[in-house]
Amino acid sequence: MSNVKLAIIYYSSTGTNYQMAKWAEEAASGAGAEVKLAKVKENAPMAAIESNPAWKEHYEATQDVPEAEPDLLEWADAIIFSVPTRFGHVTSQFQQFLDTTGGLWAQGKLANKVVSAMSSAQNPHGGQEATVLAVYTTMYHWGAIVASPGYNDPVLFKAGGNPYGTSVTVDQDGNMVEDVEDAVKFQAERTVQVAQWVKNGQNQ
Repeated sequence: MSNVKLAIIYYSSTGTNYQMAKWAEEAASGAGAEVKLAKVKENAPMAAIESNPAWKEHYEATQDVPEAEPDLLEWADAIIFSVPTRFGHVTSQFQQFLDTTGGLWAQGKLANKVVSAMSSAQNPHGGQEATVLAVYTTMYHWGAIVASPGYNDPVLFKAGGNPYGTSVTVDQDGNMVEDVEDAVKFQAERTVQVAQWVKNGQNQ
């Protein structure tokens, strides 16, 4: 039985990364982890949100999801991030959240966390891999342990074959092009497994 504490932290404007985070939550809970799901605080002006019906609908529908705070990172043994691509990088909302973690980082409290990341974009070459790697760049500064999915299960190929972290293409209507549910769940289960190995090793 797992005793891993997993934080799943996402940013989503129209719901894609929220859905991926929910799939990860389901799989990690099924693997025995204690899971806390949280969203990155929205910092876009309401005028921008209201100009996009899908963005406004998702924003209003997820008011009950708690916002991620730095102390959630300290609590967790492992963290899964899910964030959409913006020009081949993370969103400003997500970057702002990362910028609040300096205090924990300076105290060494983010070292040895097991981390994994997922992403989305509007076309297959829209920066999905670059976004995941951008997340990992910060993780290396933390001294975290990256648990990428690699090619350790055939479901990764069905989902597009991104070995760094599950990523999905979203069409103009907001629909996921690839079938990534199984890949997300595999990645979540793998993250919990690696975190359990690390935790067991630390306790010996």
